[in-house]
Amino acid sequence: MPNIVFLGAGSGFVEPLSRDVFQMEDVQPGTLHLVDIDEERLDLSHKLARLVSDKLGTGWKVTATTDRRKVLDDADYVINCIEVSGLETVLHDLNIPLKYGISQCIGDTIGPGGLFKLLRTGPVWEEVLADCEELCPDALVLNYTNPMNMMCLIAQWESTMRVVGLCHSVQGTSRQLADYTGVPYEELKWECGGINHLAWFTRLEHDGRDLYAELMKKVEPRGELWEKDPVRFDVMLHFGAFVTESSGHFSEYLPYYRKRPELIKEYCRAGYLGQEGFYGHEWPKWRREADERRAQILAGDPEKKLKLERSREYASYIIQACETNVPYVIHGNVENEGLIENLSEDGCVEVPCLVNANGVQPVQFGPLPPQMAAICRSNMSAFELGAIAVVERSREAAVHALMLDPLTAAVCSLAEIRQMADELFEAEREFLPDYT
Repeated sequence: MPNIVFLGAGSGFVEPLSRDVFQMEDVQPGTLHLVDIDEERLDLSHKLARLVSDKLGTGWKVTATTDRRKVLDDADYVINCIEVSGLETVLHDLNIPLKYGISQCIGDTIGPGGLFKLLRTGPVWEEVLADCEELCPDALVLNYTNPMNMMCLIAQWESTMRVVGLCHSVQGTSRQLADYTGVPYEELKWECGGINHLAWFTRLEHDGRDLYAELMKKVEPRGELWEKDPVRFDVMLHFGAFVTESSGHFSEYLPYYRKRPELIKEYCRAGYLGQEGFYGHEWPKWRREADERRAQILAGDPEKKLKLERSREYASYIIQACETNVPYVIHGNVENEGLIENLSEDGCVEVPCLVNANGVQPVQFGPLPPQMAAICRSNMSAFELGAIAVVERSREAAVHALMLDPLTAAVCSLAEIRQMADELFEAEREFLPDYT
């Protein structure tokens, strides 16, 4: 009967992950502890999770608390979805870099927005890991909080906990590729590896046919298919493979697409396809609408339907595989240790992992094609310095991380980057008190 602790239970992940947990196959009902420091959102999540459990008739116990230490004792699994000061700072993360010409679409995993989200979140993450080491040292920690790569690096360097970083971009993109190629998903043969949001589909086949050869002939710049994913298709044509993150977010990982207004106009589109400031402006609204929807469901609004189907998120399938010893394969963010030979040995990579009663076991992927590995390495250098900035509480390491960030370096001089970093530290000083 697994004992699961969900940190950041006010987040949007609480609905899919809780109903997933309640529907695990051949797993005895256990306890799901919801934790959040926002009492109002915690109460909504608690009531909603109990409603889902009742509807499914699963027998799971659901509790809620604002104090994680009360429920971490002897936890088997810890799901981390925390957000630190997002509402107060998201517009600083967007607007201050924009003054310097840095246009971000999402800005929560890389670039100035991703770095400063890490600087706020990393110290709390260190405290969470320390509590886990004390209270549930044998637990498996499943991290969903961005910026994924740097969060996992901090865990690798500072904690003895077993940690795997989870994202849904591999599941989602593999299904997009099935749609783009017109192949039934179950018949698609693919391999994928790299780093989070920049993992490459190095193999894409159907019945022995190389689908890349067909897809590259099918994609015409500014044609109908191209317009569905302009940046990813452009990179595929020039680098030879498709990547795992949406065109808009992916454009932030590269120096090519957002450094001049005319390039943004040519390659970026509305919403997740590259709209400037999309996440920063929309996220507070999404958060408010999610709370309103939960309240309406609990009030019995007939127009707001409760979702009960199991999602494709990895967390419940990992727990199920660990509990039942029935193997399952995920793509997880783990320490490299030679898994991808031409990426940093102690970096964090996203590769296939076998999961069973022995836990999460990464699979050797082999080398990436050199041009793909080089793009990953350009990001990993910035990520390493970002993680160092948290571990050492170093403003200077944070500045150096921005100087190595591909998009920031493509737009700004070194002096401009330092000045921008100083402005961000000043604007967010309430949440960054320990950095010197």
